[in-house]
Amino acid sequence: MARVLRVARSSSLFGFGSRFYSTSAEEASHASPFLHGGGASRVLAKDRNVQWVFLGCPGVGKGTYASRLSTLLGVPHIATGDLVREELASSGPLSRQLSEIVNQGKLVSDEIIVNLLSKRLEAGEAKGESGFILDGFPRTMRQAEILGDVTDIDLVVNLKLPEEVLVDKCLGRRTCNQCGKGFNVAHINLKGENGKPAISMDPLLPPPQCMSKLITRADDTEEVVKARLHIYNETSQPLEEYYRSKGKLMEFDLPGGIPESWPRLLEALRLDDYEEKQSAAA
Repeated sequence: MARVLRVARSSSLFGFGSRFYSTSAEEASHASPFLHGGGASRVLAKDRNVQWVFLGCPGVGKGTYASRLSTLLGVPHIATGDLVREELASSGPLSRQLSEIVNQGKLVSDEIIVNLLSKRLEAGEAKGESGFILDGFPRTMRQAEILGDVTDIDLVVNLKLPEEVLVDKCLGRRTCNQCGKGFNVAHINLKGENGKPAISMDPLLPPPQCMSKLITRADDTEEVVKARLHIYNETSQPLEEYYRSKGKLMEFDLPGGIPESWPRLLEALRLDDYEEKQSAAA
């Protein structure tokens, strides 16, 4: 197995997990309809930043919300896909090995991913970084167990959307082949039925200079997207149960696009007043 660095558990800005995560009966009775498993405690321990994981199906918006929280809390947003791309672009020791794996269409091994993550956490600690938000990792039980040997996780946020919304979002993804920015042309308007709320999401359209340069991922077809979602749902269930049994899983049903979901997510994480204080201090 690849060498992994055990990152010492520093303190936590917001306490979660079996020892830190608590929701009183009164809080639970007022729980958000978008939240499963209770909200996050307002217990504060100011000597350490959060160490969180964001999970969710492809296209649910993990990167979007992880990035926003990263900025709000002042902690690094670490996506393992970015780590792989950065290593491929470098002349590092794993670059050639990764290049061969990717060119052959194979999956990058757990050991390599955790090795890259360990290096990133070690480099961040050396620079004085505190805490992190992991985006889309771990994906399997084995990865979760290895991650547990590398560092401690306070909270796992599992973002959820109905499958038909996820399919529409994935099929609407576009990238500008000049500037590289991502957009989404899907206009989602799912009617509420059988007790489920309606979901509306406006498209994220590009500026005029990018409109004629949009490209679609070759694998963003309905058949492939549904297959990816099916595989994800099968492999994620044991992972979700693993973190649920540890009292660290918070499942959050996104009620719509960013304007609707962001304030609700902050409320579920007990950060709604934190953003206001940050804005007032700016």
